[in-house]
Amino acid sequence: MSRTIIKNGTIVNEGTHFVGSVIIDGEFIESIIPSKLPEEITQTAHRVIDAEGKWILPGVIDDQVHFREPGLTHKAEIATESIAAVAGGVTSFMDMPNTSPQTTTLETLEWKYKRAAEVSPANYSFYIGATNDNFETLKQVDFSQVCGVKVFMGSSTGNMLVDNESSLRRIFAEIPALIAVHCEQESIIQANKKRYTQRFGENLPIFFHPLIRSAEACYASSVQAVELATRYNTRLHLLHLSTARETTLLDNAPLAKKRITGEVCVHHLWFDDNDYAQYGNRIKWNPAIKTCGDRKALLEALRDNRLDVVATDHAPHLWSEKQGSCLKAASGGPLVQHSLQVMLELSMKGKFPLELVVEKMCHAPAQLYRIERRGYLRPGYYADIVIVDPYKPCTVTPDNILTKCKWSPFEGHTFPVSIERTLVNGNEVFAEGKISNRIPGKRLTFCTN
Repeated sequence: MSRTIIKNGTIVNEGTHFVGSVIIDGEFIESIIPSKLPEEITQTAHRVIDAEGKWILPGVIDDQVHFREPGLTHKAEIATESIAAVAGGVTSFMDMPNTSPQTTTLETLEWKYKRAAEVSPANYSFYIGATNDNFETLKQVDFSQVCGVKVFMGSSTGNMLVDNESSLRRIFAEIPALIAVHCEQESIIQANKKRYTQRFGENLPIFFHPLIRSAEACYASSVQAVELATRYNTRLHLLHLSTARETTLLDNAPLAKKRITGEVCVHHLWFDDNDYAQYGNRIKWNPAIKTCGDRKALLEALRDNRLDVVATDHAPHLWSEKQGSCLKAASGGPLVQHSLQVMLELSMKGKFPLELVVEKMCHAPAQLYRIERRGYLRPGYYADIVIVDPYKPCTVTPDNILTKCKWSPFEGHTFPVSIERTLVNGNEVFAEGKISNRIPGKRLTFCTN
């Protein structure tokens, strides 16, 4: 394979930034030169990318996406959504099990891996889903090849709710893998729904959504998960935290010392319940977007390291499926193409340093999931690299939305930065607004020691 040099950009990596160059040999980073590159070195390369005035970042690792395949391909496919991912600087993804059929057996899990190997330009991994009765299957999984176990401790989608106490205890106590949980307590949700529909009828507007799927429902379920993990010393990852109170369950110890970690998604950092009037069902997610106070608390918890990872919960639906009342419109939306731009804009607005964006979207997912040789710009690591133009604004339009559903909650918004190029395993897969090749990415592997 060819030797590529990305020269004279601002490298943002491992808590610092400096002008330098990255030398790539085949799939891997050969070296990083922390200075202006001498001309004689560029002559050794098959290709030179001039990144002067640009930012050079590690590729983003998104630990929570729903690419909808198999069975829900009218909404999205692994091929279409992974293309949208690399266009947004996401070079690796971890996909959730609530497809059709659900990914709760070894056979359905391996089908996804084979499909991704055929069509995904991004690197990939897939969770196996827990149910009340598939414990023996979970025990057979090779977790050096699989990112973790997904547990729905709230019936957000389908019938994957794990509500049997004995099943939960066995999973938390005996599965030697990261347990990623969706936490909303179903009994509280149903009681809220009954109360509001009895009083106001079935045709509830969108602002009832965070009242039904309330902060109380989230906190009660997260407490249960933390209590189980503490009892059994489980590696627990709390997905898409959405409330101020849930952040009190986490500490700000170094990530390497944590057994219980938390994720926040970009929509919970960007939107709050004041935005329902403007965006309506476009910002209907489970867990719901909540108050301005919750959003500010999540930002603070991200800054002080109680929250460890930023992801998307990318969950596309057809626009027709997003119509209707609070109780009828589908929950979820497409985010993977614009998540890095969201975080970079928040950084440019002074919410947190640029280095924190890289820490929470690149380094921390790699460290938390123990992904081998990814998430950092280091010699010997895979050349998963994003080049960002910080001086070229980008307006989101239907013409440049690449997810299959062809809409975005950010449609019409102008981000101050553009994703110029994305390299996956040394291959340039996206450049200057276009997919440049579709060489498949690789299956992520994990250190289990």
